[in-house]
Amino acid sequence: MAVEVHCFSCGKLLSFPDRIGLREECGSCRADVHVCKNCQFFDPKVYNECREPQAEAVREKDRSNRCDYFQPGSGKGSGERDKAAAIKAAAEALFKKN
Repeated sequence: MAVEVHCFSCGKLLSFPDRIGLREECGSCRADVHVCKNCQFFDPKVYNECREPQAEAVREKDRSNRCDYFQPGSGKGSGERDKAAAIKAAAEALFKKN
């Protein structure tokens, strides 16, 4: 079964045959893929930005790491960027001069 994840950096959909290796990179932007920001447990609003309580703290969330709890997520990095862009567009529309 293929594993799919959106790159946290550029948002491109990446597909891997069975799992994401520690040294995998995005073919588009060359960002590491096995990173906290691509994990389903990544949450910038919680302690250590991780919802897995047993995981060790990782300082660089956008660099490859050896976390045993890594599970491919839905690309929260790009989702946050899209959400911020939508909020900015709504604010610009609100204050747009006629």
